[in-house]
Amino acid sequence: MRFSKMHGAGNDFVVLDLRDGRDPPSPALCRALADRHTGVGCDQILIIEPAATPGVVARYGIFNADGSRAGQCGNGARCVAAWLRRDAASRGEPLAARFEVESPAGRHAVEVTDDGRVRLDMGRPDFEPTRIPLAGFAPAEEYHLAPHGLSARFSAVSMGNPHAVLRVDDAARAPVDTLGPALQRDAAFPDSVNVGFLQVLDRGHLRLRVYERGVGETRACGSGACAAAVVAMRRGWTDRAVDVELPGGTLHIEWPADDASVAMTGPAAFVFEGEWIA
Repeated sequence: MRFSKMHGAGNDFVVLDLRDGRDPPSPALCRALADRHTGVGCDQILIIEPAATPGVVARYGIFNADGSRAGQCGNGARCVAAWLRRDAASRGEPLAARFEVESPAGRHAVEVTDDGRVRLDMGRPDFEPTRIPLAGFAPAEEYHLAPHGLSARFSAVSMGNPHAVLRVDDAARAPVDTLGPALQRDAAFPDSVNVGFLQVLDRGHLRLRVYERGVGETRACGSGACAAAVVAMRRGWTDRAVDVELPGGTLHIEWPADDASVAMTGPAAFVFEGEWIA
């Protein structure tokens, strides 16, 4: 099984081309691929499949390191876009700089910029608790839970997957390893949740750490960066375009208006090619 190892701002992936009709990897195979000691090592496995919609180049799916499915992955989407362009060029069928892909969360317009970065339409954020899903709460700017005796005040939003965003004074000192998993296990999040710890540096700059579902803390989270940015913008903490600094790199997020789509721009890098022999 051929694969590509890629990363987007340090959020790393194993990319599998399944357009020939092969079945998606089993949860056990995902865990084996993702293992950083005995496998390839990655945060997520991305699968590329034929598009289901005319005019779309390809469809991609996302598996977390523990084998569970994910609904969206912004860093992964950028890597898929870069992979598709390289693959098309290798076959002598160059792909335009602008095209569409589809994910479990819907269709996404992508654009490869002149400097090699990828701009991605992430769709509109959804703050309605029942659609995040966040159980037992009416819509509000901020919610409160006390999982396992730990107090957490957070905003909640879906970017195609659920996010809880906590504002902290210092992201470096945030209780990521304790509060992250505690919120993920709380019954208020029936599908679990990605937990972001957000530090506002100024009106154009954020610092963020994210504890992801099925993975743990990652060096970057694209949908998490979008979630943190739209929460900060909606709460009036920042302007409508911000740079989000994550442990693995920086992403640029724009949200022109509350009824607009979120745009994310960031890197997509190839690391190596390999072959998995079971």
